[in-house]
Amino acid sequence: METSMKPAHIGRKISRIRELRGIKQETLAQELGVSQQTVSRMEQSENVEEDILAKVASMLGVTTEAIKNFSDEAVFNYFNTFNDNSFNNSNGAFNANNCNFNPLDKLMEALEENKKLYERLLESEREKNELLRQQLRKD
Repeated sequence: METSMKPAHIGRKISRIRELRGIKQETLAQELGVSQQTVSRMEQSENVEEDILAKVASMLGVTTEAIKNFSDEAVFNYFNTFNDNSFNNSNGAFNANNCNFNPLDKLMEALEENKKLYERLLESEREKNELLRQQLRKD
């Protein structure tokens, strides 16, 4: 059985790296001094000129080789290394890979604490207003 290699679709790779970096087409277009439609067409192209590729790579904070050699599989493999226990500290005192709390729970706790502080501040302001009203009535 013969398998044919698909040509590297540079535009698709640029698009994927841009998305992973959290950059919008409009932002990339503005940085390159072109329209968003031009960036869209570039991302649909299989090939991109070397000088343009170099500018895009610079804007995305990667090398041209990184774009040419990019694959989703490599990205997933990279992030999967964070779950690899071979990176543990030798004394076992701290393991950054195994977080023992849920960050979203901590965020919600902080939001609740802020809400309580706001309510206390609001109540304090109401008390001040009431004292001022009482002072005005006495005068």
